[in-house]
Amino acid sequence: MVDLILLERVEKLGQMGQVVKVKPGYARNYLLPQKKAMRATKENLAYFETQRAQLEATNLERKSEAVQVAEKMEGTTVVLIRQAGESGQLYGSVAIRDIAEAVTSAGFTVDKSQVVLGRPIKTLGMHPVRVMLHPEVGVTVTANVALSEEGARMQAAGIDPLRQIDEEEEAARSEAQAAWSAAQAENEGPA
Repeated sequence: MVDLILLERVEKLGQMGQVVKVKPGYARNYLLPQKKAMRATKENLAYFETQRAQLEATNLERKSEAVQVAEKMEGTTVVLIRQAGESGQLYGSVAIRDIAEAVTSAGFTVDKSQVVLGRPIKTLGMHPVRVMLHPEVGVTVTANVALSEEGARMQAAGIDPLRQIDEEEEAARSEAQAAWSAAQAENEGPA
């Protein structure tokens, strides 16, 4: 295990200024290169204490900017058009990169590292997605994954486009069956 001083809040790890123990790989591959932490040596602890006020001020400024953007972004819905089978299963999936690009094209600059998605989206529908604008500020956007713009509008209104298509096909089948039965009855009329 390696001792590090956190330079910003890291989710599930700790707050700024906290000394934490982490595995060497996590420190070497993520926290140190991303400048989220520094090694907890005597010199670095002393340096951190002299810089603490500056770091906290910078963090507070970035957090307030993120809060302003979050207020505008909250409730945003992005539409992603994908091909899918009759069951609503996508041919492929919607990944973090796709969502980051869609949110960016909706007018908010979002990097793919800010999108939190447990697993890729593999079905049509409305999917909530977390976007972390700052380590302490997150916002939820909705990914509307549909076959077409029309399907996206229907899903946004709460209508399942696949069920709608099935119902229309069933109604057409019933109509055709009724017409066929009527024609049969006419042909068999009184002899």
